[in-house]
Amino acid sequence: MVQLFKFLLKSTKAPARAHFRPTFLDTLRLAVRGGHGGNGIPKYGGVGGQGGCVYFVAKEGLTLRKVVQSLKDKRVVASSGEDSSKASIFGRRGVDQRIEVPVGVQVYDERQKLIADLNENDATCIVAGGGVGGCTGTNFIGRPGENRIVNLDLKLIADVGLVGFPNAGKSTLLKAVSNAKPKIAAYPFTTIRPQIGTIEYKDLRSITVADLPGLIEGAHANFGMGHKFLKHIERTRLLLFMVDIFGFQLSPRHPHRDCLANIYALNKELELYDPSLLEKPSVLLLNKMDKEGAHEILTKIKPTIDDLASGLDQCPEELRPKQVLKFESIVPISAMNSTKVVQVKSQLRRTLVRLAEKQFVVDGEEIKEKLQQRVSVVGPKVT
Repeated sequence: MVQLFKFLLKSTKAPARAHFRPTFLDTLRLAVRGGHGGNGIPKYGGVGGQGGCVYFVAKEGLTLRKVVQSLKDKRVVASSGEDSSKASIFGRRGVDQRIEVPVGVQVYDERQKLIADLNENDATCIVAGGGVGGCTGTNFIGRPGENRIVNLDLKLIADVGLVGFPNAGKSTLLKAVSNAKPKIAAYPFTTIRPQIGTIEYKDLRSITVADLPGLIEGAHANFGMGHKFLKHIERTRLLLFMVDIFGFQLSPRHPHRDCLANIYALNKELELYDPSLLEKPSVLLLNKMDKEGAHEILTKIKPTIDDLASGLDQCPEELRPKQVLKFESIVPISAMNSTKVVQVKSQLRRTLVRLAEKQFVVDGEEIKEKLQQRVSVVGPKVT
């Protein structure tokens, strides 16, 4: 009877739809242990080999999903050091375990203390050291290797981070400007995992764009998986805000907010999550300008968008930020219009080039100042 019940329960359980299967991973928990040190020989003064270590190497093109597939039990153990012997007074070192991880991974210990930030290709870090081989300091007994749990937290690295509320047209835009193929539909939350697209230009220049699932109010407090998505814009060079010119309503239970209120709401969410994000350069896209009445709305709110601080007194208190965004440019578009999409691609490139030029000047001034300080200290003195 019990077996029959289990069979019926198993047969009636509906399989998860492919769209909701977790194909994208941005967090991973691993158990790592360094190799045990080999034992020494007191009689001959022999020293045991040190245990191998476990270390991570950042590589382009990898995903945490691939890391999981290569580590079935999510456990990594390095080999032990060789014991000392008559034939080999110094035992050989244990073999290290090399684990390749995606670029952009931050490694934390169990107490959420940052161990390493692997944000460049071939960056490395040791996560579990090998035990010391047996010697006079250890009474010739090998010591165990480091044993701990580490958490890998992936933050996407992209030139541009696409931010907005659900159903603003972000996925439509990403598909139009890049090689990405996001899911598109006429209802909110069609994007349930981050997408990376690459915009390619005729001169072979390319720009990467990260499309994040739509935010909701309270994302800063981790509502709607807020932290899981907001963390991915921390490493972008430019924030690309996209807002529906006609406003947005999450559901019939929520109030409808106009375009201007949504801009303040996005501003507020980023400020509450991490105020430093507001210092990033940003561009605003006002979408669905091809619909009737859009230009009249834009004419009415454009002066306030140009200076968000001027409209704070009219902004609802729950949406009012302490620090307002200052957009590098404001671009009215229709994500369905190919001509407007080309303008967006050109605007993104011009903005990123301008930012790179500013950074080059700043870096040059810093180098010049350091050289002058160095010369004043160690340079020749003219009397």
